[in-house]
Amino acid sequence: MSAILTIARRELAEGIRNRWVVSMTVVMAALASVIAALGSAPTGSTATGALDVVVVGLASLTIFLVPLIALLLSHDAITREAERGTLLLLLSHPLSRPQVVAGKFLGQLAILALATVIGFGFAAIFVIWRHGAEGWQAFAMMTAISVLLGAVFLALGTLASAVVQESSTAAGIAIGLWLLFVALYDMALLAALVARGGHAVPGWIMDLALLLNPTDAYRLLTLGEGASAMLSGMGGVYDNSQLTPGLLAAALLLWCALPLTLAMTAFSRRNL
Repeated sequence: MSAILTIARRELAEGIRNRWVVSMTVVMAALASVIAALGSAPTGSTATGALDVVVVGLASLTIFLVPLIALLLSHDAITREAERGTLLLLLSHPLSRPQVVAGKFLGQLAILALATVIGFGFAAIFVIWRHGAEGWQAFAMMTAISVLLGAVFLALGTLASAVVQESSTAAGIAIGLWLLFVALYDMALLAALVARGGHAVPGWIMDLALLLNPTDAYRLLTLGEGASAMLSGMGGVYDNSQLTPGLLAAALLLWCALPLTLAMTAFSRRNL
């Protein structure tokens, strides 16, 4: 475990030197603050907390931004070391290849979590200062699940880096994954529903379709219940689904564990 933490600290220190942490935190804080300022304004005297309104806006932002940042951060985790000629030096230490992958993943997860918590924290402080702390539980849960969504795409990016030889190829795969899960999958799902001409889709097929896309599982987990469900319109989908918060969280954990395991296996079999 100490070897994994050593690699993770090295990855975090390298991220700080490259100003990844600072730049991501600034972007997160700026966009979250704008959404907080605009999103909390219309609550007026309604019973809905300002933070509940902000959760809906930030969750939508997270679905686009966090996967992109995670893939940009992780797509060259292995290939970068090989291209710089430091991979063999790294493996000359008493480390196994799965430990290298796990350490890099944890270091990048620390970078992403730091940027997300600080960035969203600015928005939360602003809204609490202006409107009070009602709805803070939903905001805290959304932040934690956003980090979990980032972990999923970090694992996918690490897998891309482990199976190819060049960073440019891994970057192409990363962009393809982002387009697939963030845009194309839902468009294809909507087209399939329209093509059925109003005929109902069996519930288990719809649930499976939602679980096969981590961004859909994230959306349903953060916006399916509570005040956010009414504001986002996801309450109807959640009420007609058999998926529970525990099952959705387990699906995201599986989405994280499976590509990470495949990345460890691919890197272990890679010829250097």
